[in-house]
Amino acid sequence: MDAEEVAEELYGLKPSEFTAARDAYVAQARKVKDAAAAKAIAGLRRPGLAAWAANLLARERRQEAEQFLALGETLREAHRTLDAEQLRTASRHQHQLITALARTAAALAREAGQPVSDTVLHEIEQTLHGVLADPEVAEQWSKGRLVKVPEAAVGFTAVTPEKVPARPDSAESQQPKKATGRSAVRREDLERARTAAREAEAEVRRRERETASAQEAQVAARVKADEAAERVRHLEDTLEEARRARTAADAATAKAGTALTTAERALREARRAAEQARHAAERLEQQSDR
Repeated sequence: MDAEEVAEELYGLKPSEFTAARDAYVAQARKVKDAAAAKAIAGLRRPGLAAWAANLLARERRQEAEQFLALGETLREAHRTLDAEQLRTASRHQHQLITALARTAAALAREAGQPVSDTVLHEIEQTLHGVLADPEVAEQWSKGRLVKVPEAAVGFTAVTPEKVPARPDSAESQQPKKATGRSAVRREDLERARTAAREAEAEVRRRERETASAQEAQVAARVKADEAAERVRHLEDTLEEARRARTAADAATAKAGTALTTAERALREARRAAEQARHAAERLEQQSDR
């Protein structure tokens, strides 16, 4: 049994399905006497709801996940070289991007039949902050195998000028080779960070457009739903009136049927009486002729 393939499958399941499926695989591994696979699979932990939703984002939106992971690498590398203003700009952009990606993760969870609360949405955002700040968290998320929300990530959100390393002073500038090398590295890091910030800002704008479109679609759908509900109410009222009319018609039909039966019986009796009267008249006429 390939424990790696089993893990890939299990972490693609909803949290409510994870434990039963894992235990079934453990039993299967033990049945075929694959102790190593049984141990490895038994050690897999069920992901929490927020971690699962974040994993779902990494699995379902691979291109966006790779861009986000690249942003994290760039920010971590540039954290010690960017000036305060650039760090604040990058921090603002990554926060906006995290908010947009967290909403996407929540939408994917709803599509999978697992709605999330505002609390869980906040935990997804915290998870994504951890992805940017912690390489180990980033690695697990890239595989779609996070099991819990990481500790509150310090990331790059609380940057102040004091925390930014000082620029080289004049003494350092007198060391051409070292200064030149450091400056080149700093310029490369800065350019990468700026590129990542621009990409993040473009991603935020795209997400904002998607959100606006989704909101418009939601409003249109709500209007249609209200119109449909109104039609349903109208049809229900019409149906109720038709049912009452049918009940009245059935009652009238039954009453008319009873009246018809009575009339037919009375007609038969009248015909018999007329026949009897005719016979009596004929007898009297015969007697008078004698």
